[in-house]
Amino acid sequence: MNAAALLNKHRIAESFSRAALTYDAAAELQRQIGHRLLDALPATEAARVMDLGSGTGYFTPLLRQRFVSSQLVSLDLAQGMLAYARAHRPDPAAVWVCGDAEALPLADNSLDLIFSSLAIQWCERPERLFAEIKRVLRPGGRFVVATLGPGTLHELRDAWAQVDGDMHVNRFVPRQQLLAALPPGLKLQDFRTEQRVLRYAQLRQLTAELKGIGAHNMNQGQATGLTGKARVQAFKAAYERHRDPDGLLPATYEVYYLELEKLQDR
Repeated sequence: MNAAALLNKHRIAESFSRAALTYDAAAELQRQIGHRLLDALPATEAARVMDLGSGTGYFTPLLRQRFVSSQLVSLDLAQGMLAYARAHRPDPAAVWVCGDAEALPLADNSLDLIFSSLAIQWCERPERLFAEIKRVLRPGGRFVVATLGPGTLHELRDAWAQVDGDMHVNRFVPRQQLLAALPPGLKLQDFRTEQRVLRYAQLRQLTAELKGIGAHNMNQGQATGLTGKARVQAFKAAYERHRDPDGLLPATYEVYYLELEKLQDR
């Protein structure tokens, strides 16, 4: 891992750790998407289940309801999130692991099911992510995941583009690149896309929500230093052009839902 990528992962972990106390209050969309992903889980027994990017542990008790006797592994990059989850959503048959999805600290063929809601968009190299998923899944194991596509927050990106050429909004991997990263033996069983549009009376409500869930701009090439008052005003004016006929400001999320299966050894 190069120095820039390492710094990026540290910043992601630190940002989400700081947001542990505010995340649940600001994460209504994240909960809705995760619940839809839960509904898509295969009706199968699973001795060992992992919540990849488990955050505050919101889905731990819900996964426990589905997999009563399974061991749950809650893995997250942010130590602060894991500490919050252990304190607020304890589970005697769960383990909490601090780790990177691109270098999972788990044994080969050790998991039957991996659930991951809105976490893998923070992975820089999908080919390494999927190679790790394939490695830790048992043959026949499933990876059920929700992630974000490049159309996410396009209004925010477009507004900043009217102001300067800096990178202000996180960039996410498009479908073609994501699927091209799948290794042989990890088969795509289902792929669905949806757009969810949130609406706000004031732009500061959106920016406060993004801050509350820790989803700051993590990309290399973002603006550095203080943003001048004139630039902020120009950005706000540009976003105002997106205000809809109901007088609200939209913020679009492009959501991908995938189900992958590790094929049986031949």
